[in-house]
Amino acid sequence: MTIFPAHTKFKYSWRAYQKRFLDDLDGFLTDRHLHVTAPPGSGKTVLGLEVMLRLNKPTLIVAPTLAVKNQWVQRFCELFLDTETVPDWISTDIKNPGLITVTTYQGIHAASGVPDDDETEIEKKSSRVSLTEIIKKLQKQKVKTFIFDEAHHLKNAWWRSLMELKTSIDPTVVSLTATPPFDVSGSEWQKYMQLNGPIDAEISVPELMIEGDLCPHQDLVYFTLPTYEEQQKIEHYYTQAAAFFKEIENDDILLNALEQHPVYQKPMDHLEWIYENISSYTSGLIYLHFRKKEISEIHFEIIGDQHQYIPEFDFFWLEELLDFYLIVDEVNFKNEEDHRTVLENRLKRQGFLEKKAISFFNNRNVSQILNSSIGKLQGIKEIVEFEFSVLKEDLRMVVLTDFIKKEYLSTDTENNLHLDKIGAIPIFEKLRRENSQNKKIGVLTGSIVIIPLSVKEKMNEWCSRKGILGVSFSPVAYDKDYIQVNLTEQIKHDIVHIITEIFQQGYIQVLIGTKALLGEGWDAPKMNTLILASFVSSFVLSNQMRGRVIRIDKDSSQKTGNIWHLVCFDPKSENGGQDMDIVKKRFKTFVGISTHDETSIENNFERLNIKTIEKEDQIPVINQESFSWAKNRKDLTLRWKLALDKGNILVEEIKVPSGDLTEVTDMKMTYLGKMTADLSKVMISTVLLFGQDLLLGILKNMEAINSVKSFSWVMFLFGGLGFLAYGLKFYRALRQYLKYKNAAGHIGLIGETVLNCLIYERIITTPPEKMKVVSSGAKGDMFCYLDGGSHYEKSQFIQVLQEVISKIDNPRYLLKQQAKLFFTKKYIYYPVPEVFAKNKKSAELFMKTWSEKIEKSELVFTRTIEGRRILLQLRFQSLLKRNARIEHLHKWTR
Repeated sequence: MTIFPAHTKFKYSWRAYQKRFLDDLDGFLTDRHLHVTAPPGSGKTVLGLEVMLRLNKPTLIVAPTLAVKNQWVQRFCELFLDTETVPDWISTDIKNPGLITVTTYQGIHAASGVPDDDETEIEKKSSRVSLTEIIKKLQKQKVKTFIFDEAHHLKNAWWRSLMELKTSIDPTVVSLTATPPFDVSGSEWQKYMQLNGPIDAEISVPELMIEGDLCPHQDLVYFTLPTYEEQQKIEHYYTQAAAFFKEIENDDILLNALEQHPVYQKPMDHLEWIYENISSYTSGLIYLHFRKKEISEIHFEIIGDQHQYIPEFDFFWLEELLDFYLIVDEVNFKNEEDHRTVLENRLKRQGFLEKKAISFFNNRNVSQILNSSIGKLQGIKEIVEFEFSVLKEDLRMVVLTDFIKKEYLSTDTENNLHLDKIGAIPIFEKLRRENSQNKKIGVLTGSIVIIPLSVKEKMNEWCSRKGILGVSFSPVAYDKDYIQVNLTEQIKHDIVHIITEIFQQGYIQVLIGTKALLGEGWDAPKMNTLILASFVSSFVLSNQMRGRVIRIDKDSSQKTGNIWHLVCFDPKSENGGQDMDIVKKRFKTFVGISTHDETSIENNFERLNIKTIEKEDQIPVINQESFSWAKNRKDLTLRWKLALDKGNILVEEIKVPSGDLTEVTDMKMTYLGKMTADLSKVMISTVLLFGQDLLLGILKNMEAINSVKSFSWVMFLFGGLGFLAYGLKFYRALRQYLKYKNAAGHIGLIGETVLNCLIYERIITTPPEKMKVVSSGAKGDMFCYLDGGSHYEKSQFIQVLQEVISKIDNPRYLLKQQAKLFFTKKYIYYPVPEVFAKNKKSAELFMKTWSEKIEKSELVFTRTIEGRRILLQLRFQSLLKRNARIEHLHKWTR
């Protein structure tokens, strides 16, 4: 059997966004890849099954977990075959494929012949067939469609197996995910794209809100502070860091080693090394200057620093310097091997050097203190009490954390264990010990399940329905109101479902669980509050967890969801510490509603409108503001409606802080100078032009009147010509000045240049009349996006635009543009994006388009000696601009 039965059809109507997606399907599949991102609740599974039917070829479906694997089979039978009976042409055994074969990523990995860490070689041989045999079986079945569900599940070993499968079968690949793994390394992202192809379509949260497939929801941040003991530990690290800095300040062995290094002795002989290691070279110069050593002129010539400006030696440069001394260049520092070994060992012992990365403030030790701060226990308790005071018996809250920490259970009649770690049991203990509101609390993990005693009969009733008899319980020794479920093999399979149903019915109001158990595939539509007490999970998992609470409840059209993010604020850090950084990055991965006066829908932390925290005493005020937003759930529904009415599309745009485009200021001043000079010339010409009568009046009594008239006409002629020539120049300079005066307009022109060239290269194929570049400015920042085109084309546009305006790294070609201000002259450089730099013809087209739209420029090839020199200077300048940050935003707009 190689095609689907004729009667196989989706039995419901498609939602509007699903229909739009399916209408564009042929266009998406031109490269035989379909890559879709969509939040939980959007019907990704159903869309995947419909695409499978339209392709009408034997299909392999790969899911992340057994639960999700079973969902694929159930949904297909229920929604397409209208039966509960699974036909024999659907297989869940990768070793015996059918018309549809459903397996897990781990199942394919298990066929690859590489044993897991906890599996013996004998077990491997007895339970496995080779990947080659699997490929042969799939080929025999004529499998030609692969569906990767939650396609971000790509461990390295799994990726190798999947790529081997893909290469051998050469299928059409359909990839579905709620969150692409944006936080992975560049190489991992390349692997992800290699397997799944570029993202073709995004089903957005606002679209689902309009359709009524997600409930109104909001993200809220609750700030805590480190405990006194934790603060002491952090201050100890800071003190050690300061002591290390002081020591390096006076380290004569290091100083001497740098002075003798060939790159500072004869820099012109080592230009290639300098080019490849510009940050190391610069850190040495800064340190030598800091130690009052004279920097010879040749170094300033190399880095193109005419003003001979050398930055202050700080912790950033200390990290770069030690990286240079200990890791980058072992050859030239060989004589200092003993000194380097001592330094390296001390850095490791104090936690500043790990996996060949030196970090004094963003190191793992400080991060762990903040991430797992005990202050968060108190924060969780306060959020739980607040939400219960608002929702009362309607509260359905889940608290998700990373670890169980079962050692905090006690067999004594009292549990007075000091709660000094975060985990499911410590959270349960904190809430149980201080439960003045008599909330019903439960714990659901893979090895420990705790329920209120009042739920025991309900639990037995559910077990009976499932045919599970003889369930046993153990009392919680120190609290008669709670019991522990003894997890036998018989009940383990159904325990999550049973506890979830008890929670849904309100017999448990606060359920504490681990992300491993309640993450992907778990569903509880009645949940209305989530606390993410999870600190080490990836952004993908964070979004999966968040997706649990934003689903609609068919029994309650008024459902709203609050998602609480905990941040342990580091008062000693300028930016609030690493916990703050993690949450800010997390917010980039999902779209939500803002708390500004002008409500908007976007994907950044700034949408919460949280004031910059300068003092610790501001934190309670900010937390109270969060409680105010959380309390008014009716207003939340209205705010979503107002925000949704303001737009009809979620655009991906680029946000550029004004400081990142200093070239715009330089060009603006150039044209201001030109305009001033030309205006003065116009004024002189005007005097000559209209001063004829005045001149005649003065000279009319002079004897040689005819010659005076002749002279005045010559003056008039010169004045007229000057007025025309300089007037035209003034007009041009004024236009250019206005172009650069409006930085948002300037970035729009760059965007138009990029768009025209992408169209010429046929990377963008949508007709030009159906697209336009939109740019704007607000509060000193500039925004730009492409209106029209496919999701892939918009992403390509943003990616290439970012290349043009980002700090220069190592482009093959540069655009060179002259800027003059009165008697000074300088050059401005822009990188030619990689997609146009693959050959000279494409680079010249980009240069020509740039010259026509923006400013006359010339092309510089950086792989020559002169090109390398320019690139070296530009990279030095880029290195000094450490605060530059260009962001990608998703915003709901018209």
